[in-house]
Amino acid sequence: MEKQDVLAALDALAHETRLDVFRLLVQAGPEGLAAGAIADRLEIPAPTLSFHLKELRNAALVRSERDGRSLVYAPDFGAMRGVVGFLTENCCGGSC
Repeated sequence: MEKQDVLAALDALAHETRLDVFRLLVQAGPEGLAAGAIADRLEIPAPTLSFHLKELRNAALVRSERDGRSLVYAPDFGAMRGVVGFLTENCCGGSC
């Protein structure tokens, strides 16, 4: 993963609401959650949630898929592993 991608991901997660949304999606797993369900669970107004989901999607941390009239959002576990891998690369001189 490139440094710019990691910076974009960390920047997106450096906001309380986006961090809450991302953690909820990680807990939901690869099947994700509909935007309405996220809004209900976190008590976030739909326009506000839409903005934060866009930021997470632009940082490549979540993906979306249409399911009928709903958009379902799920975490991109590959991107998440890439960020963690970048941060821990050469950790402890290779002893961890």
